[in-house]
Amino acid sequence: MAGWYMARRPNMSSRVVIALALLAFALVAAVPVALIAGVIIMLLGHVIGGLALFGGSILAATAAVVLASVTGVRHLRGVVRGMLTEHDFTDHNIAEHDSTEHNSQVFQLDRDDYIYIR
Repeated sequence: MAGWYMARRPNMSSRVVIALALLAFALVAAVPVALIAGVIIMLLGHVIGGLALFGGSILAATAAVVLASVTGVRHLRGVVRGMLTEHDFTDHNIAEHDSTEHNSQVFQLDRDDYIYIR
């Protein structure tokens, strides 16, 4: 049971993907705040500063979203590739498996193996 819990814990690349997604979410949520702050700065007379603040927040949010999505897609491809290569779809004998590997053989039941209850 302890091995199952260890397998479910996120590794370092999963933590990086989660951190980048949270950063992208925070920067996208900060765009409206930057717009309001930029409008206030422009009302106080610093038009270039207000536009720079708003434009910079949009650029930062866009960069964070692109980085998080690219990293997430790479991580997802690695997870799927690991899942596909983890399962061996060829037939093996039990003697070929190590004692630590999971034995995932499929047994075909005959008609006599079923119990019919009336």
